[in-house]
Amino acid sequence: MTTHVLILCTHNSARSVLSEGMLNHLSARLGRDVKAHSAGSAPSGRLNPFALEALQGVGIDTAGYRSKSWDEFTGPNAPPLSIVITVCDSAAAESCPVFFGGNGQPVKVHWGYPDPSNAEGGDKGKRRAFELTRQAIGFRMLQLLAQPLETMDRSALADALAAIAKS
Repeated sequence: MTTHVLILCTHNSARSVLSEGMLNHLSARLGRDVKAHSAGSAPSGRLNPFALEALQGVGIDTAGYRSKSWDEFTGPNAPPLSIVITVCDSAAAESCPVFFGGNGQPVKVHWGYPDPSNAEGGDKGKRRAFELTRQAIGFRMLQLLAQPLETMDRSALADALAAIAKS
């Protein structure tokens, strides 16, 4: 059964998009049945071009990516979420809607990253910040994919996700 992971950031334009791309890319390469989705509480309606460039730079196809509301993941047609990860501090502080997992509420964790959109140094500085953020996200996603997600109970999953947050 597919493990569905929702990654949240307020505007769903940069960090959550990088996370969705990296998790889907790595899970496909590793043959894992994990599907990432991203959304925001106040989606901007646009994707940061530096995020798309960072993903495309490592061969990830970003066709079909879009900025979307977390409301898309609360209805009866939403995928059964197992994990919800917030990647920006403002999204972590917000009251999340009720997400329905395969066995009740999904496990939630915060994996914060500084906003690469705020990097100094013009376009060159932003490109570097986005690439470093993509790499940091990829490191945690590999740790996530190393877990036996199909057999972990909710408590073990929560513990593993919290340990990854500290790495």
